[in-house]
Amino acid sequence: MKLTREDQSLNQEVVSGTDGQFSFPNIAPGPFQLIVTAEGFATQTFSGILGSGDNYIVPQTALVIAGDSAEVRVELSQTEVAEEEIKVEEKQRVLRVIPNFYVSYIPNAVPLTSKQKFKLAWKTTVDPFTFVLSGIIAGVEQAQNDFSGYGQGAQGYAKRYGAAYADGVTGTFIGSAILPSLLKQDPRYFYKGTGSKRSRILYAIANAVICKGDNGHWQANYSSILGGLAAGGISNLYYPAQNRNGAELTFETALIGTGASAAANLFQEFIVRKFTPKVPNNGPAKP
Repeated sequence: MKLTREDQSLNQEVVSGTDGQFSFPNIAPGPFQLIVTAEGFATQTFSGILGSGDNYIVPQTALVIAGDSAEVRVELSQTEVAEEEIKVEEKQRVLRVIPNFYVSYIPNAVPLTSKQKFKLAWKTTVDPFTFVLSGIIAGVEQAQNDFSGYGQGAQGYAKRYGAAYADGVTGTFIGSAILPSLLKQDPRYFYKGTGSKRSRILYAIANAVICKGDNGHWQANYSSILGGLAAGGISNLYYPAQNRNGAELTFETALIGTGASAAANLFQEFIVRKFTPKVPNNGPAKP
């Protein structure tokens, strides 16, 4: 606080207490001006005339934040940003039907937390289309008499259906949730969209064996590779005994899965986006 007078030799300054109260003792009678200042707040000025023997009580007032110095920033946490991006991905459906949840059209998408990776895997495995797809696979297998140990009829179809759905669930959870959480890798495909056709083809194929880490750097896609091997090994538990080839079937299944991923990535890069509504237009990802 600063008390100013016409005679500058009578000027006084004082610091208020923690309760905001202050006082100037032994002030000579006459006109005065009181200036109240505080960092970050607008200056308040009071003036008056002090008579002989008078006590002047300054009216109570609240300091106002200075308009030219106040800054208010509201930011979402990284987890909240990722949650908003997932909501967009969960609306991505090819031809408005086929889920396209594991593709990011945002080049600098925030990495997912472990909880979010499991949530996305769960949403995929309980999506109605997943059940329909398992039914289609089981029907084709039954028509071709694949895994003949299951037999035919309703019972054989039910076993094939259960196996097809189990393959999808184990592959999704192990390769897209459990291992990515442990290894801190992102299970999504990041759409490139620009560059020469050759560079995009190579990018799509390479993404079958590489992925983005949660740190934003590209690295070997151990989650997908090991996930394919693990899912293949688990499948030996429920496929007919005569159709099990042990390690040979496991590695064969994993290699087929890697090839399928490369083919799926090519479709994502050149075809799928055209048929996927509600895609964010945030520019292409960089390889």
